[in-house]
Amino acid sequence: MVASEVLVGLPVPCARFFYYVGVLAASWWGLRAAWRLLSAVRVWVLGKGTQVGPGLGRWAVVTGATDGIGKAYAEELAKRGISIVLISRSQDKLDEVARTIREKFKVETKVIAADFGKPAEIYGRIEAGLKGLEIGVLVNNVGVSYEYPEYFLDIPDLDNTLDQLININITSVCKMTRLVLPGMLERSKGVILNVSSASGMYPVPLLTVYSATKAFVDFFSRGLHAEYCNKGITVQSVLPFFVATKMSKIRKPTWDKPNPENYVKSALNTVGLQSRTNGYPAHAFLGWLTTSLFPSCLATKLAMNVNKGLRARSLKKAKKN
Repeated sequence: MVASEVLVGLPVPCARFFYYVGVLAASWWGLRAAWRLLSAVRVWVLGKGTQVGPGLGRWAVVTGATDGIGKAYAEELAKRGISIVLISRSQDKLDEVARTIREKFKVETKVIAADFGKPAEIYGRIEAGLKGLEIGVLVNNVGVSYEYPEYFLDIPDLDNTLDQLININITSVCKMTRLVLPGMLERSKGVILNVSSASGMYPVPLLTVYSATKAFVDFFSRGLHAEYCNKGITVQSVLPFFVATKMSKIRKPTWDKPNPENYVKSALNTVGLQSRTNGYPAHAFLGWLTTSLFPSCLATKLAMNVNKGLRARSLKKAKKN
């Protein structure tokens, strides 16, 4: 049935009105789809983004730098000739990663052992450790999630877990930005990369607090970028889906679950092109699918069903042990 047949029987003015509404709606969605396609080509096919290198500053600071995405950021930035300040909890791991980076990439390294779950004890020491360094890049990567998906009131050791999630996932981002941003503003250049999560793009039941903390990181990054982008500072919200890391408990990389090294190389190419990025082509497609095509209630329901299955398997495994 064609549009003219649908409009048969309507008064002429009404028929014309609905015809033009349809034309305008179709044009709008067509233009929007074309714009998204062109933007995707610009970012994932043609673009290389802002050159994240020593021109921004001699040093980069990376939190959660001894494993996964944080370690991959530290190594990729060192490969580009930037000296690295590694911040993480384990002194032994820090020393090992710092030695590897020095030997492999021939840059200076500095380590600061800090447990971001204990904010009262660390930020004065971190500030002292960063004093006098020309910091061009800050990667706020440190993060923590649940041991397994769980209903809010049934989370083991709930009060302590809440403190850990808030202090590590939220407070660290604000405090580290507070320490590093003034020096960037003095030189009118710098890049802050805040690693959020695709879990922060919509509510994820059974990982509710983790999802909410990552949504904070996303909103904080977007607001901060709007405040300082005209002062030479780029703030990017990085929202990965699954990456093959210890935290995600994925061992083998696949087309949609890259290893940290490939993910970070891809994500760094989006700096200057996207202030909010999924960081990797497959993840960008998943982000578009779950936020543009799926109603948010459907994405939340799917996440609930997936996490129910993961919860059941985790509890069953715990019983066997």
